[in-house]
Amino acid sequence: MATIQCRNVTFSNIQAILFDKNGTLEDSEADLRAFAQRGARIIDAQIPGTGEPLLMAFGVNGDNLDPAGLIAVASRRETEIAAAAYIAETGRSWFESLAIARQALDDAEKYLGNTPSPLFVGSLEVLKSLSETELKLGILSAATTQEVRAFVKHHQLGDYIQLSMGVDKGPSKPDPILFLQACQALGVQPSATLMVGDSVGDMQMARHAKAAGCIGITWVGKAENVKGADVVINRLDEIQVVSE
Repeated sequence: MATIQCRNVTFSNIQAILFDKNGTLEDSEADLRAFAQRGARIIDAQIPGTGEPLLMAFGVNGDNLDPAGLIAVASRRETEIAAAAYIAETGRSWFESLAIARQALDDAEKYLGNTPSPLFVGSLEVLKSLSETELKLGILSAATTQEVRAFVKHHQLGDYIQLSMGVDKGPSKPDPILFLQACQALGVQPSATLMVGDSVGDMQMARHAKAAGCIGITWVGKAENVKGADVVINRLDEIQVVSE
């Protein structure tokens, strides 16, 4: 059991910490924006006029990505469904629309390559430091489990991370079942587990699962993106173990 200090908030009797990936450990803004732009361009080539509305739905405005927007926080399945809804508005059947959206996003992913985005500065050091305590660490992301595992492998985090979990065909954030499943996999109680994330969905998921606490991180300084957090930080190294 550890005591965690974040700014003026103390969390006691902590056994594990679960981290979101995109926007929390991974500086993925540029890659997500490029993925959204490429996907919208592919769909627009087939169905002219859908590109701009799709980019707005994805949360992309020029060179800016909304960290609370669809591409930044939704699962791949949710992104496909949202894109398909815009395609269906043109009169195509739902199944055709879904197939077009899925293929376009697959093609965008292949075009851009599958190399994970870089870690935020200091993330590796924080994970290494926390892993040297008795804490169990895991990643719980809206990305697919395959993407999470690729991220851990690419950045050589395997020595520090005990759980790499994403969203595949099942529920997505903020469904608390994800947090409960992650805790079960780690062998810890939700009441002894902290969630660290950059979205309202992370906070809601953990709170509804009766987590020990919710730490919202906003590298971009927008506290409203983590509404519901017990404490809001701007850097991961603000998570301090004060006793074990």
